[in-house]
Amino acid sequence: MNQPATPATGQPGPAPLIRLRGITKVYGTGETAFQALKGVDLDIQKGDFVAIMGPSGSGKSTAMNTLGCLDTPTTGTYEFEGVQVQSLSRDERARLRRRYLGFVFQGFNLLARTSAQENVELPLIYRGEPAAQRHALAARALEQVGLKGWEHHTPGELSGGQQQRVAIARAIVTEPAVLLADEPTGNLDTARSKEIMELLWHLNADQGITVLMVTHEAEMAAYARRIVRFVDGMVESDERNPDPVGLQAGHVATVMGAG
Repeated sequence: MNQPATPATGQPGPAPLIRLRGITKVYGTGETAFQALKGVDLDIQKGDFVAIMGPSGSGKSTAMNTLGCLDTPTTGTYEFEGVQVQSLSRDERARLRRRYLGFVFQGFNLLARTSAQENVELPLIYRGEPAAQRHALAARALEQVGLKGWEHHTPGELSGGQQQRVAIARAIVTEPAVLLADEPTGNLDTARSKEIMELLWHLNADQGITVLMVTHEAEMAAYARRIVRFVDGMVESDERNPDPVGLQAGHVATVMGAG
């Protein structure tokens, strides 16, 4: 595969982890047809942190569903590590999701009568991991999100911020290449939102997990390294963030490995 030239040098750069070209999505047929995406081109490099923004109906959620292999485009190409995703079967797309992708949602989506530990183990059950391995990996993921000692608490015994931390632990327990977060702070107050964004920042900076986040909040998008704005089913702008919040005072030590 030919590598794209970087704007600064004109020399070939690394092939993107994700590449969208000419992606369209049409729902319905005939007079009731609605075109949610209208030819989206987008590259995501490994290790990037991208905030996807836009008004309601702009196509950002449809784009996220496409990136997460939860929906298939009508036309266009989607490459993940060079693989043509749109040509995969439903089972193959499901395996790609289980192996490479982690998901965090606004509503947490935790099982109410199940402990934090058991919630985090769910993706490992789907992958057929043995019980001892599941327990060890789930405990480690909960510790990574600051919930060591809370393994046996149910969601009803946890705050909203803690519930979202459990959801993030569930998303990273499989060690995904990409974490897709859909309005991850939408149900949280300002203080808890900042805690979750700092956690996502450190997962990206310290562990190299590529983060793709849909948000309508500029304060949350400010943590991202890059901000992509959708309008009317198209990418209106795609800009690097020169000063992500995660690199500002109070975060540098941890990001640079001194913490």
